Amino acid sequence: MAGLSAAVAAALTAVYFFWGGTYLAMRFAVETLPPFTTAGIRFVCAGALVFCWQMARGAARPTAAHWKGAAAIGLLMLTAGNGGVMWAERTVPSGLAAIVIATVPLWMALLAWLWQGGGRPGARAGWGLATGFAGTVLLVGNADGTAAGVDWTGYAVLVGAAVAWAAGSLYSRVAPLPAAPLTGIALQMLTGGAGCLLAGLADGEWAGLDLAAVTPRALLALGYLIFFGSIVGYSAYIWLLKAADPVLVSTYAYVNPVVAVALGWLLAGETLTPRDAAAAALIVLSVVAITRAKARARPAESDED
Repeated sequence: MAGLSAAVAAALTAVYFFWGGTYLAMRFAVETLPPFTTAGIRFVCAGALVFCWQMARGAARPTAAHWKGAAAIGLLMLTAGNGGVMWAERTVPSGLAAIVIATVPLWMALLAWLWQGGGRPGARAGWGLATGFAGTVLLVGNADGTAAGVDWTGYAVLVGAAVAWAAGSLYSRVAPLPAAPLTGIALQMLTGGAGCLLAGLADGEWAGLDLAAVTPRALLALGYLIFFGSIVGYSAYIWLLKAADPVLVSTYAYVNPVVAVALGWLLAGETLTPRDAAAAALIVLSVVAITRAKARARPAESDED
């Protein structure tokens, strides 16, 4: 990472590898822990720790409007988004789950245009959207023929999770949130985690939870998700948004799947079929195209101002 400050390089490395590792950690956790309940514990614990830390540092207390805005984001990104990923990873390999979630920038570009009145995607971004959706269709359509032989339902849930994450990300741009970014993140984790716990209760997870069957690997995975995935990963990401070029920060969207696939292969014996690999390549290429299109559009917008 030549040319970057040590702090930016360290934070970017944390986002690349800690977030990339969350997909395998989620797979290990749901082997013996229920998905929504586990996601709820993860975010409530992480949110409570960050919130208490912020209050101890003298951050302003959030208002009712802040809680409402954070709840909308948390329910979209963490309950529907991350909770959906954990639910799907009961059947979908962690590497392939990361590849589907890599389509988030595609959905953001489309929703920004259709929902928030953003500019219509140009030729480069349009090519990226078409390529990304083709890769998604190829991957989901091949669900029964993947190396793991999983059912397509898990992939459909992952697509829905990616859309929910994109919608929550877009809403976070206009939602009323505390001035301190980490306080807002804490509120999102607390409310999104509460939503996951309620989803787990509604799905009967609490009644079926067998604590005696929970393995040490699942508990270690949960600890990783709380501290490295939520607290360290989120903190590094939020800091990078202010300290580094947003285009550089957005590269996590196509680095995370590579890390997830590599870890799944090394530590869980996951493999890709040739068709899966082709779909992954299309999706990653599409994210690169959209990221570069945004980078080209930003100077033009600045010149017009």
